[in-house]
Amino acid sequence: MNITNNPLLVESTLPYGAPDFSKIDNSHFRDALLKGITQQHTAIEEIVNSTDTATFENTILALEKSGMVLDRVRNVFSALTGAHTNDTLQAVQEEMAPKFSELNDAIYLNDKLFQRVKSLHSAKESLELDAESQKLLEDYFEDFEIAGANLSPEDKETLKSYNSRLATLVNSFNKTLLEANNAGAVVFTEKSDLAGLSEAELKSLENKDGEGWKVPLQNTTQQPLLQSLKKRETREKLFQAAWLRADGTPQDTKTLITEIAELRAKKGALLGFGNYAEWSLQNTMAKVPENVNKMFAGLLPAATAKAKQEAEEIQLMIEKKGGDFILSPWDWNLYADMVRMEKYDLDENQIKPYFKLKTVLEKGVFYAAEKLYGITFNVRTNIPTYHEDVLVYELFEENGDPLGLFYGDFFSRPSKRGGAWMGNFVDQSKLYNKKPVIYNVCNYPKPVAGEPALLTYDEVETMFHEFGHALHGFFADQQYPSLSGTSVARDFVEFPSQFNENWALYPEILKNYALHYQTGEQIPQMLIDKIKKSGTFNQGYSLTENLAASNLDMQWHTIGSDFKIEDANAFEKEALRKTGLDVVPAVPPRYRSTYFAHIFGSGYAAGYYSYLWTEMLHHDAYNWFEAHGGLTRENGQRLRDMILSRGNTLPLEKMYKDWRGSDAQIEPMLKARGLQ
Repeated sequence: MNITNNPLLVESTLPYGAPDFSKIDNSHFRDALLKGITQQHTAIEEIVNSTDTATFENTILALEKSGMVLDRVRNVFSALTGAHTNDTLQAVQEEMAPKFSELNDAIYLNDKLFQRVKSLHSAKESLELDAESQKLLEDYFEDFEIAGANLSPEDKETLKSYNSRLATLVNSFNKTLLEANNAGAVVFTEKSDLAGLSEAELKSLENKDGEGWKVPLQNTTQQPLLQSLKKRETREKLFQAAWLRADGTPQDTKTLITEIAELRAKKGALLGFGNYAEWSLQNTMAKVPENVNKMFAGLLPAATAKAKQEAEEIQLMIEKKGGDFILSPWDWNLYADMVRMEKYDLDENQIKPYFKLKTVLEKGVFYAAEKLYGITFNVRTNIPTYHEDVLVYELFEENGDPLGLFYGDFFSRPSKRGGAWMGNFVDQSKLYNKKPVIYNVCNYPKPVAGEPALLTYDEVETMFHEFGHALHGFFADQQYPSLSGTSVARDFVEFPSQFNENWALYPEILKNYALHYQTGEQIPQMLIDKIKKSGTFNQGYSLTENLAASNLDMQWHTIGSDFKIEDANAFEKEALRKTGLDVVPAVPPRYRSTYFAHIFGSGYAAGYYSYLWTEMLHHDAYNWFEAHGGLTRENGQRLRDMILSRGNTLPLEKMYKDWRGSDAQIEPMLKARGLQ
C-alpha cells in the first residue's frame, strides 16, 4: 500500500480544508480508502480491548472519532463517483463496496462494543451529559439495535453475508444503470425527425461520436425534449429508449433489483420485522409503513381524478390538432404544453431567455438566502475543482464571518449519474473545528460554446431545491459530525430543500433574477402571472407519477422473506394495479423499477415517499411564512435557529412543531397543487 505523499491522507491546506483537486489523482483513492478502513478497525479494537470502565469519552466520543480519516476520503470519493466517474474509480468502488459493509458490521455487530454502549445508555441519567452528547449516546445505542446488535452470533454472521452481498449488488446496479443511461442515448440522422427543436438545441445535440444528433437520457421516465418534438415516431422512440434502457438490453437490471429486494426482505425478517420497510422506517417521522400508506390513500383519489381530467383535455387537444390516435405517455408532454398554452398562453420558450443559469444562481438563489438569512457570497476562482464546469463561491455571515465554501456543478455529462443532489466535501463539526464545504450537482443540458445556459422553470426550481439542502448543511451548528446538518431522517431531509423552492416565484426574488439574457430587462408581469396561473396545471399527472414511483418503492420493500419474485416486470405491473395507479395508462411512474436509482442504488429504499411527506411540511411551513409577513430576516432567522441549524439534535416531530406551533396540515399541499 503506497501512502507516501497521498494528498487524501493529510489535511488539505486550502481554505476550509477543501479537497485539493490539483494534487488528487485517481490512483490515490484505493490506498487512502484502505488506509482509512484499517485505521478505523484499529480504533474500534482499541475501544473494545480497553480495560477501563466505559465512559462517554473512551467509548462514544472515541467511536465518533474513529472514522475521521476514512470519512474525509469517502466524502471526496463519493462526490467523484457520482459526479465525474471513470473506469478507475468504478473499479475501486466495486472493490470497496463489500469492505465498507464489512467495516460497518465490524462496528455495529461487535458485541463487546455494544455492551460498552449499552452500559452507558442504561446509566445515561447519571452521566450528566449535555443535551447534544446525550442525543449522540441515544443515537449510537439505537443504531446498534437497529443494525442487529442483539442478534445471536449465528444470525450476525448471516446478516454480515446479507450486507456484503447487498453492498456488491447496489454498486453493480449503479454501474449498470450509468452504462444503460449512456448506451440508451438515441441517435437521429434525419433533421426532420427532430422537428420542433430550436437551432441552438440541435447544435447542442450534435453527435460528437459520428453523424446526426444524439439525445442523451435523463434519469426519469419522461424526457425533457418530449415536450418539443413534433414527430410522433421520434417521441415514441425516445420514450421507449428511456423506458427500456435497463430492460431487455445488455444493461438489464431486473436480476439485480430482484435479488436486492429479496435479500432486503430476508434482512428485515432476520432483524425481527415483517418486511424491510418496517425495519427501515424505525427512525423516521412516518415510523411504520401503515402511516406511509395512509398518506398515499389520502392523496390517490384526488391525484388520479385530476390526471383523468387532464388526459381528457389532452385527448381533445390531440383531435383538435388533427391527430387520430389515443394519448400515450410519449404524447403527454407535447400536447399538455399545447393545452397549457391555450389555457394560460404560456410558452416555455418565452420564459427561458429570462432564466440564465448564473443569473438565477447569483441574483435568485443567493439573493433569497441573503434576504432571509443575511448571508453573502463571493466568487472564488483560485480553488481547484474536479471539472472545469464547476463554480466555487465562499459564503459569509451577515457580520462578515466566514460560513463555508459552495461548489456548483450544473451540466450533464456521461461521467455523471442522473438526477440532482447535494453533498459535503467537509462536514461541519465543532469537534474538529470544521466549517462546511458543500456541493450541489444538477444535470442541465450544457449549451455549445458561446451560447448562454438558459433554464426551464422546472430547472430553476431544482436549483432552489438543491441549495435548500445546502443551507441545511451550511447552517449546521453541531459538536458532533454524526448529528450535523442534513444527518436527519429521509422524510425530514427533503423539507428544507422543498421549502426553499417557494422563493423562486416570490415577487421580490423573481424580479431580481429573471432578467433577459440579451437585454437585461426584467421579466414582464404578464409572464409572471402566466407562470403562477399555470402553477396548478398538470398536477394530476405530476402527483400520480410520483405516487406510482413511491408505491412501487413500498411494494418492493414490503414483500415477505419467503416471497419469490419470478418476473420483475410482472411484479411492477401488479404493484401498480393493486394500488390503483394504473387507472390512467398515459401516466407512467416517474421512475420505473429497472432504473429507480433512489431505491436500488441510493439511500431511499422504502423512503421515496419522503418527497411527498416533506412536501406536506414545506407547503404548511410556507403557509406559516405567508401568515407572518413572508420573506423577512426575522422569519428566516427563526427558521434557521429552530430548524436549519439544529441538525439531528432533537426529535424531528418536536423540532417542527416547536417552530410551527402545531402539527403540519395536508390542506396547504392539496391547495398548492390545485387539488382542493
